[in-house]
Amino acid sequence: MTKDTKDISLVLYAPLSGTTVSLSDVPDEVFAQKLVGDGISLKPESDILKAPCAGKVTNIHPSHHALTLKSEEGIDVLMHIGLDTVEFKGKGFTLKTAEGKDVKIGDPLIEFDFAYLSKQAKSVLTEIIVTSPDKELTLKSEAGKQVTVGEDIILTVTASDKIAAQTATKEQKKATSWAITVTNPTGFHARPAALLATEAKKFTSDINVILGDKSANAKSVTSIMSLNIGHNAKIKLEAEGNDSEEALFFLIPLIEEGLGESETKPAPKCDIKEDKKTSAASKSSSDLINGIGASDGIAVGFIHQLAEENIQYREDAANPQKEVERLNTALSQAEEELEDVYNSMSRKVSADKADIFRAHQELLSDPELRKDAYNLINDGKSAEYAWHHAVSEQAKKLTELNNELLSGRATDLRDVGKRVLKLLSGNDTSPLSIPKDAIIVAEELTPSDTAQLDKDKIAGICTTHGGATSHVSILARTLGIPAITGADEEVLTVPEGTQAIINGTEGTLKLKPSKAEVSQTKTAREEERQHYAANLADAGKPAVTTDGKRIEVGGNVGSVNDVFDVLKLGGEGVGLLRSEFLFLNRNEAPSEQEQSEAYQSIAKALGKDKKLIIRTLDVGGDKHLPYLDMPTEDNPFLGVRGIRLCLARPELFRSQIRAILNAASFSNLHIMFPMVSRIKELQEAKAMVEEEKAALNKDLSVKIGIMIEVPSAALMVEEFSEFADFFSLGTNDLTQYTLAMDRGNPALAKIADGLHPAVLRLIHKTVEDAHKHGRFVGVCGGLAGDLTAVPLLLGLGVDELSVVPPSIPLVKEKIRKLSFKDSQKLAGEVLELPTATAVREKLHSVFAH
Repeated sequence: MTKDTKDISLVLYAPLSGTTVSLSDVPDEVFAQKLVGDGISLKPESDILKAPCAGKVTNIHPSHHALTLKSEEGIDVLMHIGLDTVEFKGKGFTLKTAEGKDVKIGDPLIEFDFAYLSKQAKSVLTEIIVTSPDKELTLKSEAGKQVTVGEDIILTVTASDKIAAQTATKEQKKATSWAITVTNPTGFHARPAALLATEAKKFTSDINVILGDKSANAKSVTSIMSLNIGHNAKIKLEAEGNDSEEALFFLIPLIEEGLGESETKPAPKCDIKEDKKTSAASKSSSDLINGIGASDGIAVGFIHQLAEENIQYREDAANPQKEVERLNTALSQAEEELEDVYNSMSRKVSADKADIFRAHQELLSDPELRKDAYNLINDGKSAEYAWHHAVSEQAKKLTELNNELLSGRATDLRDVGKRVLKLLSGNDTSPLSIPKDAIIVAEELTPSDTAQLDKDKIAGICTTHGGATSHVSILARTLGIPAITGADEEVLTVPEGTQAIINGTEGTLKLKPSKAEVSQTKTAREEERQHYAANLADAGKPAVTTDGKRIEVGGNVGSVNDVFDVLKLGGEGVGLLRSEFLFLNRNEAPSEQEQSEAYQSIAKALGKDKKLIIRTLDVGGDKHLPYLDMPTEDNPFLGVRGIRLCLARPELFRSQIRAILNAASFSNLHIMFPMVSRIKELQEAKAMVEEEKAALNKDLSVKIGIMIEVPSAALMVEEFSEFADFFSLGTNDLTQYTLAMDRGNPALAKIADGLHPAVLRLIHKTVEDAHKHGRFVGVCGGLAGDLTAVPLLLGLGVDELSVVPPSIPLVKEKIRKLSFKDSQKLAGEVLELPTATAVREKLHSVFAH
């Protein structure tokens, strides 16, 4: 039997001036379907959100676009400014209050930039939602009503107290989200899963992640990862408990925003097993072990076999309570150790690279792991057995998934498991003791082991398991240690102390090298260091040949810091600014203002006297933007990428063009379009630039050019010259498209050579035809920084070389030693050769010392 209840009335006054709009007319299903709650929307005409009633500010969203007010009657009032404004991350919003503050009707809460939101937001409609966990609400409102802030009533709420009825039924509230699209480029791997689990644990309700007909405990990292949730997957959250609605309201935006995803895009996936079965090029000879290059560099060292440690322990135990205490103590100790590892890695490299150890800490408190272990202990098993069995079962599930990235995360789980097991058994958990100049060989190396390696002692790492996306590979690249993954199993039988040369760039391990090979490698490394030091002293001198031909040497950059490096290392301009740095590794496109500020900062750093070539957005192929909803393509490298994508997204493209043009007054600006293959593409893109220039009503001097990356463009340079002021050869893609070879395929990497005669003849034709029309030609691809290729490019007549900043002094020094006349003669001879091998042999014979 329920008690009599007394109705409560709440009157909400307009928090903004404007016109009321029914929630069902809001162009967002979350609000339109009242999934958050019932209420009213406002089309605002003022720009300061004010309190619609007296109460306390209980929550302010980190993006400052929304807050919750608890009225004196105990009713929650959520106010949400605009749609999708969470993406602005606070930009355009200024707080006028604080959490915990008592407010009265008309007190200012949030001021917002009305003009900015009107231009950038999906909609400026502001939603006022009322909710109460223990009351039934009846609302009265009127749509289409003109209201004045603080004066007119927009909503009348009647709340019926139903606590007694709920107590009698003892029902807990259930809440289910709408379908949420996972925007993380690589799905829910360790970091986002760890963050979701951490945040879910803040609520008392049971929370589950639903994917199709499968579900996972949202408070368990391993349970979440076992769902194999990939990019663009549709998931739902289900919660049951007293704070179920609050939990979903908090967790859904976190998932939509990518759960703090900030890791750089991983290396392309490579199916190692398939390559080894199908390609003779990947087979290993007796003294040459082949694998996948995971971290660039070459070094001489000695094999150090790192066998898996076999930890002994008893299976059964008589005192479950004691075993639980032992396990909990070990887990606490492991968490402290991981904190030390995290701090050490943060100091060595950066906090974002050390984040994996935060995920490791989260695994230690994983409820599913602990539950499985505790159950086994209660069944009479020892803490060691219970923990090892629980970890092994969860790792097995991840390994069996048809997903390289998530399968690789099983290594992280085993890493955490081994740390705790060592603590339980009394084994040493201190860093590995490694001999000097060691090439570590193992089936797999855990992130913890890799992070604690002394890079001054380690020559390289070679593992039979893992791939270029593994955390070990990421950490090896960060620490500058040459590394190979996916090596043939025979490497595990190589005797301890065997001398070897590891080449992380080519993915090879040369066993028992000759004295000459060892000497050559060491000499080459030492000479390289000495030459580089000497070249730094001459970095500011121009690159002029012995017979007076000057070549511009610029830098390829992706940030303003790179520009400073270019200038410091003697760069004469920026031959390629990859504008993708503003678009990648995020969950929303950069605003026009953000882009404009970035381009201007780079232009100002470079100065007006130096050339700045900004390449417009070049995505597609191996670069994917989750927020563009780019369709899956069977062959993305031949699909909608580069200029094709930009022309298909004119609003995005025009916004970037305007932002780039804003940098024109600060630099010698050149705009370059990528992946152009047809005249029409250049005409349409150039027309957009002219239209945006005219709209700015400024006299701007801007050069327009294109990348030469496909054979069709190289063969039609004369026709393109009517519309283009300059050309830049992207030799990486030009090689790939000319030879029909994927450079990312390890079976083809060695023969996808930019010095192939077919590629060289296209370069020659490009330069020859461009010069007929007075157009300059640069090279910004990898060939520009290949010192073997520099004499040939010089002889072919290119006007500019643009390379990664550290290569600038080396390239300039190389040019200063060359004769332009001799280089032209060499180029003429090389163009007649039939193979890339013959070309390289010719170049080496000419320049051998």
